Amino acid sequence: MTRTLLVTGGGGVGKTTVAAALGVTAAKAGMRTLVVTVDPAQRLATALGLAGLGHEPEPHADLENLWVAMLDSGASWRAVAERHAAPDVAERLARNEFFLAAAEHFPASQAYAAADQAATYAQAKAWDLVVVDTPPSGGGIDFFTAPAQMADLVGGRLLRWITGGPLPGRRFFYERAARPILRIADTVLGSDLLERVTEFLLDLRTTYDGVAQRGREIERVLKDASILVVTTTNPAPLHEAIRFYRTLPDLASTPKAVVFNRSLPDSWADPPKRLRADVREIVDRWSAETVRQRDFRDEFSARYGATVVSIPLTPRPPTDLEGLAELAVSASGMPWADLGIGFSQ
Repeated sequence: MTRTLLVTGGGGVGKTTVAAALGVTAAKAGMRTLVVTVDPAQRLATALGLAGLGHEPEPHADLENLWVAMLDSGASWRAVAERHAAPDVAERLARNEFFLAAAEHFPASQAYAAADQAATYAQAKAWDLVVVDTPPSGGGIDFFTAPAQMADLVGGRLLRWITGGPLPGRRFFYERAARPILRIADTVLGSDLLERVTEFLLDLRTTYDGVAQRGREIERVLKDASILVVTTTNPAPLHEAIRFYRTLPDLASTPKAVVFNRSLPDSWADPPKRLRADVREIVDRWSAETVRQRDFRDEFSARYGATVVSIPLTPRPPTDLEGLAELAVSASGMPWADLGIGFSQ
């Protein structure tokens, strides 16, 4: 059985590093583990000490049982067209500039491609654990809502209104009546814009049944996944974590946990009494910040019933396997058993 672990949250909170640390820990525990990211900045490669990542899973040269991959959203969208459209339609879509623009600019496009690929890896049953470093858009929420949004895009009222009734009857009408009219209009405009747009919408509409069915499959995989929401106690990422819990309270059947990264150690809350006056002010400030962070974690746990994990602040993010393993060991409160990772502190 393949377990799926989704590491989500806003940008800049160390989400990719946490995902890499969990993957390394699972691999060291003897689990065949795949860590996949959608981050084009190659942060996962940096965290794992690699020069780069490819679209297809590749074994890590220095750690048995660990595979890594970086999602190519453009290639994933082409795969969507090839999976859900007839070969000639898929070919037209793949080279249509509006399809490419949708893949790049539609808010849920990268998230849907990532969710689709994550589900594909989980369903392949080639690994014991698939760790997904989700896109940071929408604080991670877009990743979970993307399947439904994609179905709405290709089957929504606007597209149905534009493309008309059931296909292929509508395609026949387009070829015999609409296309000649559009060509006349495009001649006036001096381009074939209207014809290309209509062709794209009609082709996209044919993918609806497949996209809707695949969306339901993806949602089932996400529903069964374990989820870690990574944040810090800084206002912006903390707001994103709160929004995640408020927006998707029943998202997963397995427990969710929130990881407060870069936490100050609780011991700093009670500094030594005897300090020089010039040092006392600085120490007191750090002490107050430590108490503030601890109160935030306690309040979050009490309000949302979340398992709270604390990862201490380090001088710099780890960039090798040993550093990542040490980061995992330092995580206080990590629900290893719930995540399906055979590891204990």
